[in-house]
Order: sequence, then C-alpha cells, then structure tokens
Amino acid sequence: MSQPMRILMALAMGLALGVALSQWQPDWAETGSAVAQPIGTIWLNALRMTIVPLVVALLVTGVAATAKAAKASRLAARAIVIFMSWLWISATLGALFALGLLDLFPLPADAGAALRASFTSAAPVGDVPPFSDFLIAMVPTNPISAAAEDQFLPLIIFTLTFAFALTTLPVEPRETLTRFFQAVADTMLVMIGWVLLIAPIGVFALAFVVGATAGTAAFGALVHYVAIVAGTGVLIWMLAYPTAMLLGRVPFKRFVRAVAPAQAVAISTQSSLASLPAMLRGTEALGLPVATAGVVLPLAVAIFRFTGPAMNIAVAVYVAHVFGIELAPQQVAIGVAAAAITALGSVSLPGTISFVSSIAPIALAMGVPIEPLALLVAVETMPDIVRTLGNVTMDVAVTSVVARGQDGVERSEADVLLEE
Repeated sequence: MSQPMRILMALAMGLALGVALSQWQPDWAETGSAVAQPIGTIWLNALRMTIVPLVVALLVTGVAATAKAAKASRLAARAIVIFMSWLWISATLGALFALGLLDLFPLPADAGAALRASFTSAAPVGDVPPFSDFLIAMVPTNPISAAAEDQFLPLIIFTLTFAFALTTLPVEPRETLTRFFQAVADTMLVMIGWVLLIAPIGVFALAFVVGATAGTAAFGALVHYVAIVAGTGVLIWMLAYPTAMLLGRVPFKRFVRAVAPAQAVAISTQSSLASLPAMLRGTEALGLPVATAGVVLPLAVAIFRFTGPAMNIAVAVYVAHVFGIELAPQQVAIGVAAAAITALGSVSLPGTISFVSSIAPIALAMGVPIEPLALLVAVETMPDIVRTLGNVTMDVAVTSVVARGQDGVERSEADVLLEE
C-alpha cells in the first residue's frame, strides 16, 4: 500500500472513531482528544521545523539553477521569462478563482465552526497592519529574526537578494555555496521523509480530534475543501488550451490529441518528470522544432509548475475561509507574491511530501493559521492529480509559445502544418 493511501486511511479511521465516540461515548471522546491533540501537534511541529531551512535552501538553489540556464542560451532565457510571467498570473488568478468559488459555494457555517473548534492550537490572527507598515516590513532588519518569527515575506525578499548576489560571484565560490544549500535542501527532504513515515499516526490523531469535535460535519468539510481547491486547479489548467491556440497558434484539436498521452501518464504517476517523454512526443506531433522542445520541456519540468502558485494560495484562502478571516487586499497581494516567488524553489516530489512546505510560507505570510495543513495533506491525492495534469498541459502549451516566438524561426515545421 502506498504512503498516500495509508495516510488517507488513517484520516478516515481517525474521523470515523472520533465521530462514533462523540455520539456514543462523549466522555471517552473527550479523554481521547486530550491524548490525541498533543500527538498531532508534535507531528505538525516536526514538519514545521523543516520549513524555514528548506524554503531558503530551495530558493537559493532554484535561483542559481535558473540563472545558469538563462546564461546557457537565449532560448532558455526566453523560456524562463515566460515561465516567471505565468507563475505570477497563476498566483493572481488562483486567489481570485478560490475567492470566487468560496463566494458561490461557501462552507456551511456549522461545519466551519466545528472545524475551528477542532484546531485549538491555531494561533489567533491579529489586526491587518496598514499598507505602509507592510511595505516597510518587506525589508527585514534582521533576517534571522524574521525566520524565527515566521515572517516569510521579508525572509523571502532577503533570500532572493542573497541568491541573486550569489549568481554574480566567481565560479568556484558560487558553486561551493550552491552545493552547500543543495545539501541543506536534500537533508531537509530526508528529515521530511522521516516525519512522513509516522504521518499515519499524526494524521490519525488530528483526525480523531476533528471527528470528536466536529462530528459528521468534518466529512462534508473535507469534501468541500477538495472540490474548491481542485476546482481552482481545473480553472487554471483550462488556461493551457487558449494559450496554445492564441499564443502558440496551435489548432485546438491538434493540441488536444498531442497532449493526451502525456495527460494519461500524469494521471497514473502524478509526476511531470515521468510524463516528460510523452510530452516530447506530443511536441513532435505538433511539429515543433526538436531543438526547442529538447531545451524548453526539461527546463519546464525542473522549474515551472504552473498550477502550483494557484492551488497553493487556494489552500491558504480556504483555511482563512474556515477560520472566518476576511482577507484584506494587502493580505491577498502578500499571498500572491509569496506563492509566485516560492514556486521558484518548488520541489518535484509527490504532493504529500511537498504540501506543507509549499503552502505554509504562503499562509504564514498572509497571517493564516497553518495547523489545518497537517490534516488537509491526507486528502491531497485528487488535487495533486489536477496539479500534475495542469502542469503537463501548460508545459506543452508554453513550449509552443516559445517555439513560435523564437528569434530566427519565422517558419517552423508547425507553421507549414498550420497552413496546410
């Protein structure tokens, strides 16, 4: 049995046992919650302790790799500019789509109240500071203090500045520092792997508390969460088709047929990397230059995860909705910036591994509690499938855009096919 399935089963068993005891033996449910709550909190804290060093290390290595690729060729540089633009678009639209879907299909009030009561360890959210204070706080006076206090946006600003300064160093010190941060990232991923080995225990404990406190409303709330986040992902995914048609000038039917095999691999593996061979074959079917696809697609798989910013900020927006937090425009803007920037250091790993480390910086930057993430990771399978489908489809679409606008390629094979 796969680890995601074990975590999902632990979630179902914990919720079922908590709901059953709350109905038939309330005293047992209360006693069990008193035991399970610290177990779940300890497990969540074990995940949280890896977030700051992992995010810093991934941002540094991500910027270094991006800069190296951009220097390698004009084609790679053009692709990276397009990637960065689309990541910001993804984050912005993801926030708007999630807010819109929650306005249309809000979580029932009783389910929201029950879930809030389940996360007693969630820190209260203070008043939103004025926009001028936000601008001042973006530049940290002490990056170590910002890291210690989970002030992620100032930490990200410092880390990005550090990373870009690193790219200007001579080769030897630059590679030495890059290898150091890569080693830090690899070490943190090993630690996360260890923590996730006991994830069924932590998720069971948290789910038991939620079931005992929220009752049957917990099941409906989790289904609602999956529908909202996956729905946001589907809306973002659909943007790949007009992108290919309007910017890549690829006929709709031709694009659908070309990308279908890669989508099938994406559904079965939940991995963009595993879908790469099928994506390359898809670009061949579109008549795109092999030299272009051979550079752009591997680069896209490595640093461009189009659905990530949108679906990550959607999770943070959903948690805010559960806690009844009215997000101010500056909070949404902070979340958009954090989602787009941290996507540079996203990890090409299954969603259960990267879920908390990808979303916690966004939620913390927005002032949203992250305690529910430890429970929501258990139902990440369906959203993760949508993430991978969207990434794979947009990778092929963006490759057609890069090929269309490549300098010196006025009439590629794709042009000939389109004119026939």
